Amino acid sequence: MNEIEEKIKNSLPKEFVKEIAFEGAEIIIYTTNEEFFKNPFEYIKDLISQLKRRIEVRFYPTLCKDKNYTIEVIKNTIPKESNLKDIVFEESRSLVFIEVENSSIAIGKDGENIKKIKNETLWTPRIERVPSIPSALIPNVRKFVHEEENFRKKFLQKIGEKILIVKPSKKYWIRITFLGGAREVGRSCLLVETPQSNILIDCGIKAGIYNENGFPILNVKEFDLTSIDGLILSHAHLDHAGFIPYLYELGLDAPIYMTEPTLDIYTLLITDFLDVMQKNAVNPIFGVKGLKESLKRIITLEYNEVTDITNDVKLTFQNAGHIIGSSIVHLHIGDGLHNIIYALDQKFDKTTLLDPAFTNFKRAETLIIESTYGAKEDVMPKRKESEKELINIINEAMKNNGIVLIPSFAVERAQDIMAILARENFEYPVFVDGMIWDATSIYTIYPEYLGKHGRKLILKDKIFNKDIFRRVSTKSEREKVLEERPAVIISTSGMLTGGPSIEYFKRLCEDERNVLLFVGFQAQGTLGRKILEGSKEIQLEDNGSFRTFKVNMQIKYLKGLSGHSDRRQLLAYVNNLASKPKRIFVVHGEESKAISLANTYQKIFGIESYAPRNLETLRIL
Repeated sequence: MNEIEEKIKNSLPKEFVKEIAFEGAEIIIYTTNEEFFKNPFEYIKDLISQLKRRIEVRFYPTLCKDKNYTIEVIKNTIPKESNLKDIVFEESRSLVFIEVENSSIAIGKDGENIKKIKNETLWTPRIERVPSIPSALIPNVRKFVHEEENFRKKFLQKIGEKILIVKPSKKYWIRITFLGGAREVGRSCLLVETPQSNILIDCGIKAGIYNENGFPILNVKEFDLTSIDGLILSHAHLDHAGFIPYLYELGLDAPIYMTEPTLDIYTLLITDFLDVMQKNAVNPIFGVKGLKESLKRIITLEYNEVTDITNDVKLTFQNAGHIIGSSIVHLHIGDGLHNIIYALDQKFDKTTLLDPAFTNFKRAETLIIESTYGAKEDVMPKRKESEKELINIINEAMKNNGIVLIPSFAVERAQDIMAILARENFEYPVFVDGMIWDATSIYTIYPEYLGKHGRKLILKDKIFNKDIFRRVSTKSEREKVLEERPAVIISTSGMLTGGPSIEYFKRLCEDERNVLLFVGFQAQGTLGRKILEGSKEIQLEDNGSFRTFKVNMQIKYLKGLSGHSDRRQLLAYVNNLASKPKRIFVVHGEESKAISLANTYQKIFGIESYAPRNLETLRIL
């Protein structure tokens, strides 16, 4: 018996404790005593204080009420207005998942509906919101995770034993190794080491590069797959997440920590990435196996939820303002010893849907920050000016009977533009290509991850349900779209590196009435960057052979809608931190931008600042 189990059994009456299990850093007490199950807090509050751990009491699995009876209780308890969609049981963990469209109505005032279901059935209910825009993705992801309940129970138990039972080291040092994303944009990957922990933060790829030049640099002695204790995903864009399934296909057996929206977006983008690799005749980096193995090991956390991920590292996610569910990663290492703030892909400004990036960190010894727009000239127009220009560009094209093609990242930029158009009562058709539609459905599930204004738009105004938005997902549908003028097309990929946006471009580029409107960063080497830099003739594959396309359509670029902070916002972010860091590492930017921003931080704030190179290992304690 380990120390934690001994404390629990010594603190509670014998008849209360049937079994003790771990789910990651959370302690689960299974009981056969109904009184204890229904009103556990009075009995366990001192234990929570002693152990400084979250404790949940559940009824012993085989003794919960009959499932058919439980389904009837749920149907009779959950109001019809909540729009009940499905009920799923995880028997081994005594959990029942109740899927609804409106969670607040389902839960009831002060959680009364949940309490009733719990007390009458002895199952522990979990409310899950489903999208108001139909999407097959979310049900499939959840179904897969539920089907893996036995694997996940054993996996979480193993992780919990490692976190909660092994004693932390008394000798301390902390090292950071940059395995990608230093003095470049793409393949972000960072290794944090302590005497007892090896934590990987992000593991992405470079857009459109399917060889070792586009992957994190992992063939170094600092990286050992078998020693990784946990992987943290800040958000699901491929330059941060695209290489993760490969690690799990190789045999990585560590948990991945992310927010709930990130789980759904990760699945969406990786599934699409697999499809793009196969269509482009590229040997896939990984297969479906890698994705499934990673999904089985995901642990989701809410913003501001503190959890132990090893015995000497605590993790907290905070809003990054970049896309829904994107996170600034806060690592609290040792017993108050050192704090790392990983603030890549952040927006320190209010957007249509999101609040500015979080700054209220009580301690922040080391800050790792992006420099995508870190050069002196990277000053964006004000948000309102950019939104006005967006509407003006589109309206002018509508007058000319043109089509506006907006290559967009599937998540955030597309939804931001849709929200602006809906808010402005735009009247022309807006065609939204396949994956963007699925991503938009995710926004309807998690309004709590949006800003106050964004929540209102989603919940009350139901902006994404407006008739102007039309889903496109097949080749025949795309042909029909091109016949309808005037119109707006929002399509992936955002840098014209793959996806249907390239096919639209081929059909639209030679007509001067049309507009190609870039609304996001165009990385070096991408087709989007070439066009933006003035290329008037582009060679692309067309029906099995290469053809030269003339670029006669108008090219527009709106920087002010970016989900990244510009230089002023990056400086303001550091200035507004509640606790000033002792050092700043500047990454995620072209070399000149990273160096420029690091020098500016040093000059303005007097903080030791440095733009590290890939493969540099730096001791920070």
